[in-house]
Amino acid sequence: MKYSAETMMSFYQKIGRVFYLVAAADKVVHQEEISALRKIVESSWLSFDSTFDEFGSDAAYQIEIVFDWLKDNNRNVNQAIPALKEFKNRHPGMFTKPVVDLIIKTAEIISSSFSGSDENESHVIDQLKKALAM
Repeated sequence: MKYSAETMMSFYQKIGRVFYLVAAADKVVHQEEISALRKIVESSWLSFDSTFDEFGSDAAYQIEIVFDWLKDNNRNVNQAIPALKEFKNRHPGMFTKPVVDLIIKTAEIISSSFSGSDENESHVIDQLKKALAM
């Protein structure tokens, strides 16, 4: 099923919040976590679909844009996972096994990029897995 550009933008923004929540779980967003996110956006998320924003950029860059904005503004994103779960409930067809696997893989890569995954990050990833359980 093809989703509207608006729906895809919202999807990318929500997962950007989740990825920030993973990185910030230990109260510090490390450069290694930012670099890991950028690499996986480039290698995996840009080829996810062909949606573009109003500026002609791949909509998947919304992941990085939201992540960076949250980091720069030191925002609390404790509701990121419930918001993603609510979005999943509204658009269940979007959350195929490959999509869920990529979301979890991305979160795990971010978490392990700086000194391995800590307890707080592992807890966030466990919550994410429960929210996305099929």
